[in-house]
Amino acid sequence: MAQPQPVSLTDLDLNQLGDIKKQFEEELNHLTNSFAQLKQAQAKFKACIDNVAEINLQNRGKTILVPLTNSLYVPGKLNDPDHVLVDVGTGYFVQKTRPQATKHYQSKVDYIRTNLETLEDTIQKKRDNMNAVVNVIQVKLQEQTRNVTKD
Repeated sequence: MAQPQPVSLTDLDLNQLGDIKKQFEEELNHLTNSFAQLKQAQAKFKACIDNVAEINLQNRGKTILVPLTNSLYVPGKLNDPDHVLVDVGTGYFVQKTRPQATKHYQSKVDYIRTNLETLEDTIQKKRDNMNAVVNVIQVKLQEQTRNVTKD
């Protein structure tokens, strides 16, 4: 099978360069949205770590508000402050000790951090590539303007 041959940006016409620029813009938009969603997920897991840290043995038997939805709470009593239920995804919950829950959420935060770093590098490379395309477009437009003014 033949390998694709690299093409120099300067060999492309303005329409082709415009299409490439548009493609880079769409990719950057998608990657930037993904980056923002990962940041939100990371913030949620960090909040879970903070929430687990707030539970202590002195709270045993105290009345707390248990969220049923984002805006609906019911009163409840904290019977076992040593254990929490951790949402492990797709509607499954696992009982863990507070240190286990903290470790679980910290591993999620770390995993997302590595994905964010990789994604950040990818975004930067896409931006660099798009800037190169924009620079070539500007040079070609300047050449066209010079040629029109000469005539």
